[in-house]
Amino acid sequence: MPKKPKLTEEEIKLLRLKYEVLKPRMPRFIRQESWRYVRIKENWRRPRGKDSKMRLKKKGYPKIPTIGYRTPKLVRGRHPSGFVEVLVHNVEEVKRLVSDPDRQAIRIAATVGRRKRLEIIKYADEHGIRVLNRQV
Repeated sequence: MPKKPKLTEEEIKLLRLKYEVLKPRMPRFIRQESWRYVRIKENWRRPRGKDSKMRLKKKGYPKIPTIGYRTPKLVRGRHPSGFVEVLVHNVEEVKRLVSDPDRQAIRIAATVGRRKRLEIIKYADEHGIRVLNRQV
């Protein structure tokens, strides 16, 4: 059974607010003119042109990120499970970084190979640390 983080009532309430109320309402922020040209990807870039309708927030143009879309400070950057993510590349980093296994969970970097990934998972299991991307 997967380990659950120790959260306060307020954190549980804010996580629920973030993922059940705020996130579904948030628009997809796409790059200006990406719908027009194949060569322009949808990856967000801020519109900077002098006459840019998107920068001026004209009706009919995609939304741009503003402070009003921000999530509560207490749960900002958290994994949906409630854990604080710590990116690791090897076992030594797991030993050094994870100071509170009740609140922190590790995410193994994409560049880590199979052998080292298995070592990290084994160490994490022995010490009761949650691994967010376990696939082997």
